[in-house]
Amino acid sequence: MEAGKSIRAEIFRADVGSAEDREKLMNWARGEFPRLSLLVNNAGITSIGRADVLEAREDNFDQLMAVNLKGPYFLTQLAARWMIGTNAEKKSFGVGKIINISSVSAWAVSTNRGDYCMAKAGMRMMTQIYAVRLAGEGIGVYEICPGVIESDMTAPVKEKYDRLISEGLWPIRRWGQPEDVSAAVNAIATNAFPFSTGEVFNIDGGFHLRTL
Repeated sequence: MEAGKSIRAEIFRADVGSAEDREKLMNWARGEFPRLSLLVNNAGITSIGRADVLEAREDNFDQLMAVNLKGPYFLTQLAARWMIGTNAEKKSFGVGKIINISSVSAWAVSTNRGDYCMAKAGMRMMTQIYAVRLAGEGIGVYEICPGVIESDMTAPVKEKYDRLISEGLWPIRRWGQPEDVSAAVNAIATNAFPFSTGEVFNIDGGFHLRTL
């Protein structure tokens, strides 16, 4: 943020997995702000119970998919419609940006988190679909793909990853931090990539690199 400038932060409680809540959120935002320039789809839950795929429950699957994939898919639809309305002349690319927070689980298999992996893999295709559809409307769509980030979600497996990190599971031998992800969001939001859309930004310490 530039020196001397202030920001306004508001909180609106909503369940992204609920169609009614998504509508309420957007209606509230429209009443508070004149335009929408950025949507970050960051809401997500981990696999409920972390059950093996042969033991996974359908109700848990549905709940996770509602929050991690269906919710962002249809929230993006609502946000894109609003963004298009503020760029009616379609003269400039970048008038709006949509950032999907994915995961290395989009491609790294975990048999006790099958629903989570599938949701994140679906988000990758969702990013590409919206990127193609919205480019002509001046809206860029991007995926940030974090690796293992130190957070409440990963706290139960901290000891496991402490060991794996020390053994070199990925080249940059430390935990990822929330600030690593937010730095990538900030770069996209401030138009650091004006000739890109549909791009995947790996924030994973190099975990995506295959080595022999």
